[in-house]
Amino acid sequence: MEHRRLGRTGLRVSAVGLGTMTWGRDTDELEAKDQLEIFLDAGGTLLDTAASYCEGASEEVIGGLLAGTVDRRDVVLVSKAGVRTWRTGARSTAADASRGTLLDTLDDSLARLGTDHLDLWLVQVPDATTPLEETADALRIAVASGRTRYVGVSNHPAWASVHLADLLREAGGPGLAAVEVEHSLLSRGIERELLPAATGLGFGVIGYAPLGRGVLTGKYRATTPPDSRGASPHLRAYVAPYLGERFQGIVEAVATAAVGLDRKPVEVALAWARDAAGMASTIVGARTPGQLRGALAAEDLDLPAQIRHALDEVTAPEVGYPERF
Repeated sequence: MEHRRLGRTGLRVSAVGLGTMTWGRDTDELEAKDQLEIFLDAGGTLLDTAASYCEGASEEVIGGLLAGTVDRRDVVLVSKAGVRTWRTGARSTAADASRGTLLDTLDDSLARLGTDHLDLWLVQVPDATTPLEETADALRIAVASGRTRYVGVSNHPAWASVHLADLLREAGGPGLAAVEVEHSLLSRGIERELLPAATGLGFGVIGYAPLGRGVLTGKYRATTPPDSRGASPHLRAYVAPYLGERFQGIVEAVATAAVGLDRKPVEVALAWARDAAGMASTIVGARTPGQLRGALAAEDLDLPAQIRHALDEVTAPEVGYPERF
C-alpha cells in the first residue's frame, strides 16, 4: 500500500486508513483483531478512532489489541476529542472544545488505548461556544506535554481550520498537521474551499466515509438489508441522508463503471476517493473482516482517466463566486 506525507509534516500515513467507529459494539473484539491483522498485512498503518466512538469502547478494543496483538509502532494512531456525552434520561451529546474537556478527554483516551501518546490528535467537531484561542491552547499543551505528536481538526469549515492554523503558528507552537473530513462521490463539498486552503497552507487532508456511508457499494439500490448500517437503530440516521433520489444517479454511475471494469462498486468508490487530488489518506470502516477485504481489493485499481473524468462530471459540486471568479 502506498504511504504519503501528511501535509508538510514528516509523518507518513497509508493511503487507506482503518476506521473503528463500530468497534466494541457492532464489531466485537475478535472481528476487530481480524480486521487489524488484515489491514496491517495489506500495508496499512493509519488507525482512526475517537473518544466518542461507542462511548469509549472503540479505544478500549484498540488498547487490548495494542497490548497483546500489535506493536504500537506498527500503527499511526489517530483519535479525536471534543464531543461531550452525558445522561439525562436519554444519552445526549454536545460539542465541547474547551481546554479542560479536551485535555481530560485526551488523558482518558490514552488510558483506554494503553499508550503514552497519539500520533495525531484531532478536535472532532466545531464548538461555537468556545473561542478558538482556547482550543488552540489545548492543542499546544497536548504536543508540549508529549501526549500527541501532531494535532488537527475534524469536520471544521475552511475558515475555522485556517484561523486555528494561524493561531498555532503565531504562538510558535505546533502547526496544524491535518484536517479529517468526509469526502466521497456523494460528498465533495470540501473541494470548494477546504482543499485549496490545505494545499496553500500545507496541512494534510484525511478523508472519511469514501463509500458514501456504505451507499456507494450498491447494497441499498433495491432495499435496506436487515444486517446493514441503514437498518441499525444507532446508525440508520447516519446512512439516511444519502438514500434520497438525488444520489441514485451517482450510485448507478459507480455501478456502471464497476461493470465496465469488471470490478465491484466498493472498489471503484474507494479508488476514486483514495486517489482524489490533495488527499493524504482516506479512512474506510467495515463492520466485518469480509467487508474490509472487499474494500482493500481496490489496492491494485487505478481508475482509467476517462472513467474518473466521467465520475467527476456526474458528481462535481457547484462552485461559483467567490471560489471561482
